[in-house]
Amino acid sequence: MNIAVSVKSDIKKLENKQNESLNLLDSTQLIIKEAVRKLGYNDEMYELLKEPIRTLTVRIPVQLDDGSIKVFTGYRSQHNDAVGPTKGGIRFHPDVNEGEVKALSIWMSLKCGITNLPYGGGKGGIICDPRNMSFGELERLSRGYVRAISQIVGPTKDIPAPDVYTNSQIMAWMMDEYSRLREFDSPGFITGKPIVLGGSQGRETATARGVTICIEEAAKKKGVNLQGARIVVQGFGNAGSFLAKFMHDAGAKVIGISDAFGALYNPEGLDIDYLLNRRDSFGTVTNLFSNVITNQELLEKECEILVPAAISNQITRENANEIKAKIIVEAANGPTTLEATHILTKRNILLVPDVLASSGGVTVSYFEWVQNNQGYYWSEEEVAQKLCDKIVDSFERVFSAAQQYQVDMRLAAYMVGIRKMAEASHFRGWV
Repeated sequence: MNIAVSVKSDIKKLENKQNESLNLLDSTQLIIKEAVRKLGYNDEMYELLKEPIRTLTVRIPVQLDDGSIKVFTGYRSQHNDAVGPTKGGIRFHPDVNEGEVKALSIWMSLKCGITNLPYGGGKGGIICDPRNMSFGELERLSRGYVRAISQIVGPTKDIPAPDVYTNSQIMAWMMDEYSRLREFDSPGFITGKPIVLGGSQGRETATARGVTICIEEAAKKKGVNLQGARIVVQGFGNAGSFLAKFMHDAGAKVIGISDAFGALYNPEGLDIDYLLNRRDSFGTVTNLFSNVITNQELLEKECEILVPAAISNQITRENANEIKAKIIVEAANGPTTLEATHILTKRNILLVPDVLASSGGVTVSYFEWVQNNQGYYWSEEEVAQKLCDKIVDSFERVFSAAQQYQVDMRLAAYMVGIRKMAEASHFRGWV
């Protein structure tokens, strides 16, 4: 069966499903298949791109504080290194699994292609709950993971970074362990480090700034004035909270925010500075209030711009017709299902997909790697300007592709993201 027939068959199966339980890897592969077909590549190109070229599973024995030994399972996936070294975060989470890590490494390839970075995509994860681990246990786990994957990573092979429940301290431990193994200082091995160890200015807020730039560009396309525009941000973690602050400071009216326990809504606008001061380390603040609504109720509130910045599968075929926003900008991974994307597009709602909107993090990680290689470091203003230039250019290329091929922004983003690694794979003679 050729790609064109196969794509139509897969989409029909998806539309006939009574639920939207496709896992992350399945849904990612479905869009890749459609993007490859639209670009005119053959079946062999899809076969190359649908799975990572390399996935390593490791077992990491760690001595706990009580003296016992616990063996953790970790993964490192490298999707495609035709363009250059792979790049992607490491997450510590109890729900990490191989399929998720594979899919996220493919997403990183797409982000690097969209932003025209000299990378392929990588991703890593360890099955653990860092919230129940001590500082010492986390350090021993971080160092053990680096020892386990050290043969396939490095500043010219695969460059890790922070992700869910990992931070600059964990990156510092990992860099130190890698430097010990290689017997030379290697700041370019990993990004997201503390500034004093070669980290970049602007890295902490990079994802939120990238989303902010995409909001600004999308507003221009839809004729929305950000001054006084009503914005709903679902999620108040790192990306969501910084984004709410940026939008508030820019003169927009943030009328809703949410966390794991519910949502706050005020049509006159929320006091974002007050909420930021009251939230805990996990981004939780709604538990301090009595007038809380559900996350689903918040998604359906009337607004100009809706930003899902929490978890996946929040906008589905069940509620897509109830969304009242003019623009949706995805700051979370996979917050909108494929069927919901089709419904929103038919309703003329501009949806800026996650692989474009959340690419600010990998872009500034690239800047950090460049600065490490040069031994010369930029000011926060320089980083912000370079990030703006990258994201604006990326948005325009995806928007133009959507117009040219008459497809939604998600499929257009996949097409833009795939093209560079497909061409590189072709020139290398792989396909």
